[in-house]
Amino acid sequence: MSTSPITSIDSAELKSRISRFQQVQDQIVQQVRKVIVGQEEVLDQVLIALFVGGHCLITGLPGTAKTLLVRTMAQTLGLKFRRIQFTPDLMPSDITGTDIIEEDPGTGRRVWTFVPGPIFCNVLLADEINRTPPKTQSALLEAMQEFGCTVRGHSYAIERPFFVLATQNPIELEGTYPLPEAQLDRFLFNTLLDYLPADEELKVVNMTTTTHSEQPSAVTDAEEIMSFQQLVRMVPIADSVARYAVDLVRATRATDPEASDYVKKYVNFGASVRGAQFLVLAAKCRALMRHRYHVSYEDVAALLRPVLRHRILLNFQAESDRLTPDDILKRILEVKPAPRA
Repeated sequence: MSTSPITSIDSAELKSRISRFQQVQDQIVQQVRKVIVGQEEVLDQVLIALFVGGHCLITGLPGTAKTLLVRTMAQTLGLKFRRIQFTPDLMPSDITGTDIIEEDPGTGRRVWTFVPGPIFCNVLLADEINRTPPKTQSALLEAMQEFGCTVRGHSYAIERPFFVLATQNPIELEGTYPLPEAQLDRFLFNTLLDYLPADEELKVVNMTTTTHSEQPSAVTDAEEIMSFQQLVRMVPIADSVARYAVDLVRATRATDPEASDYVKKYVNFGASVRGAQFLVLAAKCRALMRHRYHVSYEDVAALLRPVLRHRILLNFQAESDRLTPDDILKRILEVKPAPRA
């Protein structure tokens, strides 16, 4: 039995949509590879976030091509792209836009006119989002969840698709503000971008220190991406696989009766229901990207850490023992390994 029924999966129309999805995926990767070297797992997760309709937080040290990856991805999608450089003095109105008073040339009367901010786009690069205080960070909260913003009591809709691809430096670095938990929970993934292997780093140096410059081309558009998001939701998932995803999420909560002693010792708060929703959606997309038409246990297990690592709040004991959310999630996977298909 499946929790997401799909009708006429053998129909010509559906097969054509699936074929186009996989073709566009391959073309996006091909275009991005003109500029970005390595980081296969990071690119995979950003693609899943786009095809699911979620937002992605990319965490990495300065100089690891976080901004370049997002900008290149936006160019390949053929969407309206905006970039916000977050700084300590950035105000919420700098993101959402604001009302200004203008004089009507015909009547001479003064009227309020809304000037949209950079948030009104399809792909928003929130660069170094943890460089600005929480007041300004929270200006993104409504847009990320409701696809709109409110200014002076008036609501304005943001054209879909709308993706926030945020980058941040690790919070241990000086001059950063940790994101509020409520905003962290809106991100589908917290993707970790690490240093490249030596061979790939040499390739980057060779690519970027000459006069040659590659420019990626757009391979899709907004309407097609919206169609792909609906297609991903049509992928069936067996009840047993969905139950496995829910069990993994519940295992992060110290208050759950079946939580392990390890979790009870180190975790203050576990992942919410939104974590289970995002885990299933991401697993559906991963299956389709790998030319499968159903979700496997392996899809769920592979995406557990990027989906949940920012949804777990550890206690002081965990910090004292130098544990990270990834350590907790790794232990949960050891206790609850994926059943054999």
